[in-house]
Amino acid sequence: MNTLANWDGGGPGPWILFLPLIWAAVVVGVVAVLRRTVWRGRRGPWHPVDRPAGDSPLAVLGRRFASGEIDEDEYWRRMSVLDEQFGRKGGAL
Repeated sequence: MNTLANWDGGGPGPWILFLPLIWAAVVVGVVAVLRRTVWRGRRGPWHPVDRPAGDSPLAVLGRRFASGEIDEDEYWRRMSVLDEQFGRKGGAL
């Protein structure tokens, strides 16, 4: 019985089957590195996704209503004022 350590058949041997797996691992590794660095704008995985510096007034109002700081009447009253002042984009929050 021929094994990897004792291959006298005069060919590459059965280990040649691992070469496609090694190349697949290299390609997957390169793609993973590119996705985390270059394709994210050379920022790397440690930078957060870009967000606006401040929340919009409508978002703050919605968060205050959701947390229970203001009631529904107060929410709609302030919403109408903000809607006149800032307007809604696309008709939704």
